[in-house]
Amino acid sequence: MAGTPIRSNVANVLVIGTGAAGLRAAIAAHQAGSEVVVIGKRRRDDAHTVLAAGGINAALGSVDPQDSWQQHFADTLREGYFLADPRVVELMAREAPAAVLELADWGAPFARTPDGRLDQRYFGAHRWRRTCYAGDWTGRAILRTLAAKVAELGLAVVDDQYVSRLLVGGGVCFGALAFDLETGERTVFLADAVVLAAGGHTRIWRRSSSRRDENTGDGMYLALRAGCRLQDMELVQFHPTGMVAPEDAAGTLTNALGERFMARYDPERMELSARDRVALANYTEITQGRGGPNGGVFLDITHLGKDEILERLPRMYRQFLEYQMLDISQQPMEVAPTAHYSMGGVVVDPDTHATDVAGLYAAGEVTAGLHGANRLGGNSLSETVVFGRRAGEAAAGWSASRDLQVVRAADEELSGLVRHGRQFARPLQRALRDAMWETCGVVRDQDGLRRGLDRVAELRELAGQVDVRPTSEGYADLAHALDLRASLVTAEATLLGALARSESRGAHQRRDHPELSPELRVNFQTRADADGRLRTAGRPVPPVPSELRRWVDSGEDLTTAGRLLE
Repeated sequence: MAGTPIRSNVANVLVIGTGAAGLRAAIAAHQAGSEVVVIGKRRRDDAHTVLAAGGINAALGSVDPQDSWQQHFADTLREGYFLADPRVVELMAREAPAAVLELADWGAPFARTPDGRLDQRYFGAHRWRRTCYAGDWTGRAILRTLAAKVAELGLAVVDDQYVSRLLVGGGVCFGALAFDLETGERTVFLADAVVLAAGGHTRIWRRSSSRRDENTGDGMYLALRAGCRLQDMELVQFHPTGMVAPEDAAGTLTNALGERFMARYDPERMELSARDRVALANYTEITQGRGGPNGGVFLDITHLGKDEILERLPRMYRQFLEYQMLDISQQPMEVAPTAHYSMGGVVVDPDTHATDVAGLYAAGEVTAGLHGANRLGGNSLSETVVFGRRAGEAAAGWSASRDLQVVRAADEELSGLVRHGRQFARPLQRALRDAMWETCGVVRDQDGLRRGLDRVAELRELAGQVDVRPTSEGYADLAHALDLRASLVTAEATLLGALARSESRGAHQRRDHPELSPELRVNFQTRADADGRLRTAGRPVPPVPSELRRWVDSGEDLTTAGRLLE
């Protein structure tokens, strides 16, 4: 493969990722006057955003006029166990209403009230009804709206591109090297600025709500290798009900004994508790032998009736009928916790979402800062459009020099991965996912985490012997090898953060440290040293602005009537 021809593609701003954050960044950069190119591994209408089912949050006050962005700020910060950056949370809460109304103006088919306003409903631990929605396919509706806007503006989008390396010279990012997943053709995408919007790392756990070959940590790996810091990698949300779209179901949870077990864990909020509490309860019931025949617990929404289920949850209804011949309007469904969302990621500036590397910006699930130790349902889609826009605008104002020597090094590295070997990437990926589930799953402890680090080291050795060769079906082998490389690094960063966080907080539960530790109200940041070794250190969480302090401190109990299980 040495000497493989390389094409060039030049633009002002390169956006990596075709989900909601990436497309919103591209629109913003274009509207700021930049020539933009967007590249993605998947088709532009099938990025991971399509799996976001429940809704997008904004304090519009359509249904509850008492709501405010300040209350949205307080709910987000408090439910994140005060590990979120208050400035990031403030920007999201302030700007989400305008972002959602903009999507509606662009044609997003949100549900509306009889008088034409955007309808809003409760989601879990939100004080007021602030979640806008389009059935149980809100993410797909938003992505289609953004894709249509991108097409209307005539922006260049290149599908089936796998980025193997960000190009950095003299501390400045000036593009990326990518190859076509079908033909193997390589392209150097040169740009004055790059926006990384490549998703999270939840696919490195055995049970994951991500699809195959996405959320393998490749975006985080690219940023870390380019010189960025990663933060809070141990904070991973495990969705309690283990499906693509359960968060719209106002149902009851029972174990194999028929007990409504949430009374043991959160008797006030029951099934409407925050995700971290429900996930831990489900996990505990299963591990203590009260699970169902497939290792889960039972979610029952039959009381809603078939008509309401078909209106509110049409996709979920059809999926269960298609895959399990199960009518969820008549029978409960067996569910279990599953790795669902990366709350940590690349360290970014709150206002611009600039990274540590000049010319490189990031937005969406690949970043840290908004969610803390527990993400509120509906905040992820708000994050994509608010900070996608901010990152795109900031990237449009940046220009940097280019260094072709870095391009040659990246190309030679990619060629070196194409070889005959004694191992295959898929089995090693499976082994890593098993190891992460067993040693760094819903509940962790020091011995298990250290075993996890040892297993990652073993798999890293084996990864150096992976067989990679093009076939008539394309260059998938090369993509799998790169996914494996990224997953191993992000797994190590996650395990190091989980070891350092010797407490239980939000989604991070330590069997050997079951209590929350006030002195560990810090963010754990990881960077690679000159030899590529990962180093993790704590950093204090930024303070809450004094004018917003009272909103956070007024923690009245929430009522649960009419709320949706998130």
